[in-house]
Amino acid sequence: MKKAVVAGGSNGIGLAIVNRLILMGYDVLILDRVRPDEQFGLDESRCTYLYCDLSDTDTSLFEQLCQEEEIELLMLTAGFGRVCALEHLHPAEIQKLMQVNTVSCLKIIRCFYERIKSDKKFYCGIMGSVAGLMSSPLFSVYAASKAAICRFVESVNIELEVSGTSNRILNVSPASVEGTRFNGGRNEITKIDKLAEQILQKLLAGEELYIPRYEESIKGILERYQHDPHAYGLHSYEYKKRSGREVGESRAVIGYLSGTFDLFHVGHLNLLKRAKAKCDYLIVGVHPNASHKMKEAFVPFEERKAMVASCRYVDKVVEACPEDADAWLLYGYHRLFVGSDYQGSERFERYEAYFQDKPVEIIYFPYTQGTSSTQIRNALLNA
Repeated sequence: MKKAVVAGGSNGIGLAIVNRLILMGYDVLILDRVRPDEQFGLDESRCTYLYCDLSDTDTSLFEQLCQEEEIELLMLTAGFGRVCALEHLHPAEIQKLMQVNTVSCLKIIRCFYERIKSDKKFYCGIMGSVAGLMSSPLFSVYAASKAAICRFVESVNIELEVSGTSNRILNVSPASVEGTRFNGGRNEITKIDKLAEQILQKLLAGEELYIPRYEESIKGILERYQHDPHAYGLHSYEYKKRSGREVGESRAVIGYLSGTFDLFHVGHLNLLKRAKAKCDYLIVGVHPNASHKMKEAFVPFEERKAMVASCRYVDKVVEACPEDADAWLLYGYHRLFVGSDYQGSERFERYEAYFQDKPVEIIYFPYTQGTSSTQIRNALLNA
């Protein structure tokens, strides 16, 4: 049984590649944040969906998959970007873009590297971009993420050659691709099926670089860039300006939650993890004491702040305002996170009324069953 793994296989070119692999007799593992588009009617008996968020990569999943001998093909197609000036990219957006487009992909390839470097045939491909082969103003961070991919593949393929294996990593570097959601479009497999077929042909042939439509248009573009990079950069800037695709604002989703975080436990961790999954930048307000709960905190304020700040899901820790509505005036958050046990309370009914005409969504998370601060506090007091 032949198996393939496609990260980012639920949309666009990844989805088209999954469809082609199934037609070629592969059983395919689709790794993505969302399930594949149902409208394309993939043969569910030949594909399996696994949740995978490349902005928070769990490499243990890939360490496990690389042990499966039936898996002989790995294709990484996940990625995103938007046309905008650097000033409109929030640092959290930059972090997420580089993590998804570059860092996670390199980690995944490292997990499979022993398979790639072996004498046994193993096929590996990754989506670069023409933007990574030249200057791309108004697309700078995306271009940087793809330039890293292009140089990485080029360099590692030399290492593979010197090691004696015939396996290579294919860098697929297209320009814009119709039939995908990348630039606000929609998935249309009929428009990208041929491209998916060509990518797999190059992949199975052990090639190292594939630039679709190279002779027709991309070759001339690269030659103009190499002849005069500065002039080409200015032309690229004006072209993107005229295209109407530039976004002149930040699109980072800022999240906020507050709590005492006394006797930090897994319930706190789950809350922070869930909140971070629904925003790009998470601000956490820590209350200086527990007087609002008519209790005393066991752990000093500065220590509680330090513990919360050490959590990888938290981007910024602040002293909590007495009211979360006051924190909105300071930080301009878009989403307010809270446990579902507060839903319907007088305080949050007041917040819902306050935020009704503001760009803020209140998200209630189910209460975590299990360990709680109250249980720990009672155990300590009884002891």
